[in-house]
Amino acid sequence: MEEKSKRIVIKVGSAVLREDDVLAVTRLNNLVDLIAKLKKEKNNEVILVSSGAVAAGNTKLNLDRKVILNRQALAAIGQPLLMKFYKKRFREHDLKCAQMLLVEEDFDSRKRSKNARGVMEILLENDIIPILNENDVIANQELLIGDNDQLAARAAYFFGADLLVILSDVDGLYDSNPHENKDAKMRNIVDKIEDCELEMKHTPNSEFATGGIVTKLKAADYVMKKGIPMYLSSGFDLTNAWDFLVEDNHNSGTLFRANVVDNYYL
Repeated sequence: MEEKSKRIVIKVGSAVLREDDVLAVTRLNNLVDLIAKLKKEKNNEVILVSSGAVAAGNTKLNLDRKVILNRQALAAIGQPLLMKFYKKRFREHDLKCAQMLLVEEDFDSRKRSKNARGVMEILLENDIIPILNENDVIANQELLIGDNDQLAARAAYFFGADLLVILSDVDGLYDSNPHENKDAKMRNIVDKIEDCELEMKHTPNSEFATGGIVTKLKAADYVMKKGIPMYLSSGFDLTNAWDFLVEDNHNSGTLFRANVVDNYYL
């Protein structure tokens, strides 16, 4: 029996995409290779949510990133740099990609969310890889989604994904902080996220990141309640993600299993 294809949203964070003062080319190459494998051999549809515009822009212009207008300027510089790289690498796999920049209103407005869905379906029907990012250049505080973990979660739901994958600077969810406790154990399967876990202080590990493990838990909680599972694994070493996504082996990383299905938007 032929394996049923899936629609997968993959989110990769800024910490993975930047290395010192340059883009992490090897990690980006590995990510593109994984997506190409999922599309061409597993026949899956893949939507990529890619952070890294500010980090990429900062490789060309050194501005104080604490100033919001500076971050927006860096995003304006960096977004085309990211897209140029993705287009070049996907072309080597005979694949095409497209850019979609979104803000909160694109999901909250019925008209705009319908338009976004329509564009997404056209792209996927024509075998294009949509690359999503928050529109940092124009988004003010009212329009911001806040971080790309939440954008990826919203995208997974609104665009009808079967699975959300977050590739990060952590290789899964542990029962305690592995940096502070050498005996910390990874939680391979999570069926419920407690309220206290969602209220922990955000602890981004990268100066370019906007979240931390808490934003990933919030993303997982969102999609789990919508009936969509989420897989969290390392973006630095894609071995475990490759095993899970390509070989269907859950050797490591954390799988947040779906529970209640909310069909409000479907």
